[in-house]
Amino acid sequence: MSGPVSSGSALDRAFRLQALGSSVPRELRAGLTTFLTMSYILFVNPQVLSAAIHIPNAFVQLLMTTALSAAFGSLMMGLVARYPFAQAPGMGLNAFFAYTVVQGLGVPWQTALGAVFISGVLFVLLSVLGARQAIVKAIPLGLKFAITCGIGLFLAFLGFRNAGLVVANPATLVGLGAVTSPTVWLALVGLLISSVLLVRRVTGAVLWGILLTSVLAVLLHLPVYAGGPNGALQAFPGFQGRLLGVLDAPVWPSGLFLQLDLAGALGLGLLNVVFTFFFVDFFDATGTLTGLAQRAGYLDREGNMARPRRTFAMDGLAAMFGALMGTSTTTAYVESASGIGEGGRSGLTAVTVGVLFLLSVFFWPLAAVVPAAATAPALILVGAMMLEGVRQIAWDDMSEAVPCFLAIVVMPLTFSIANGVSLGVISYCAIKLLSGRGREVSGLLYAVAVLLLARYIWLTAG
Repeated sequence: MSGPVSSGSALDRAFRLQALGSSVPRELRAGLTTFLTMSYILFVNPQVLSAAIHIPNAFVQLLMTTALSAAFGSLMMGLVARYPFAQAPGMGLNAFFAYTVVQGLGVPWQTALGAVFISGVLFVLLSVLGARQAIVKAIPLGLKFAITCGIGLFLAFLGFRNAGLVVANPATLVGLGAVTSPTVWLALVGLLISSVLLVRRVTGAVLWGILLTSVLAVLLHLPVYAGGPNGALQAFPGFQGRLLGVLDAPVWPSGLFLQLDLAGALGLGLLNVVFTFFFVDFFDATGTLTGLAQRAGYLDREGNMARPRRTFAMDGLAAMFGALMGTSTTTAYVESASGIGEGGRSGLTAVTVGVLFLLSVFFWPLAAVVPAAATAPALILVGAMMLEGVRQIAWDDMSEAVPCFLAIVVMPLTFSIANGVSLGVISYCAIKLLSGRGREVSGLLYAVAVLLLARYIWLTAG
């Protein structure tokens, strides 16, 4: 394993690598791992948003906007907050943007972008005023460990889904996928490779697992890549028609840049849309950042992280920038845990991710070499690592155990980090209060629980 950098290096002074026990090679390797694990967003986000945004050359423009937004968010998180947390347009929020707001409610996509921008402004204001970090501080330590574990299960579920091991089933909701399919067995081989490398303490085990699995997919011509006829999977199609094989000219997203409609988004009829964008990303990003900070060892004994105002403000700033560029909410990515699992501990990891996203506007065909089946094992393994904190929960105290259990299982079962955090907080406050131990809970957490409960009642009424 690479040793710490010298105390006199510029990178050490900027990112405190020696103090964190890290090194430049380790941080770069962690950044590359995170990028490979989340690079699917370069192709998935345009696919989702192009269903709502109809402009010339929409897919390529959306790909460029996705890359630039992810680069900005990750660079800000690394340079200003100095944490190894990458950011990009969030999955789930992009689907809400495209299918619910634009297609379902008939809201123009420019107005929906305005709503995303306003929610980002609210994030920044609450972060600067200290409201977001006050809420995080009010969450009890056991529930913070539960949030981390829930995110771990959420990651593992993503991995199983990407691998094709878990599929939808009309009778049982979910079921076992076709284990003989190339996608499934390639993912299982990748899981075996990465697991063995981890057990043997090979430096960069997760990254090597991704790369070796991708090489297998290409050499064996396995049909594990998207883009085939009628949506079928295909073997790697190669780099035909591109400069030097892997280069493609970037396209400025002129049809998306600064197209947001703020005046329309401020209309009374769209306040519920603004609120939904704000609520979901607030608790999704807050839970993600808290869980990642715990995994990276950045929480103190009380479960609080350093530099919370900067960290949460960078999340809001990324959402604002993404809206200006023409994409749905940009937020912290749970896949950052893969880089943390590779030893990433400083902002240099996030900066590396940001630079790679910038380069992807030229070299984005290279990202297409890595199929979802190759990154799925990384998500599964990192999810397993994040369950370590489950032993820190007071399982013998049911007023702690039940809310923590709900927070853990609700995340993967509802496919929402925000839902897991919400039900964990609501149940924690309710059980403590009704069991005569209400004084153990802060007044702020009660207020948050009431707001969360009101939102679910509002959604039900709607």
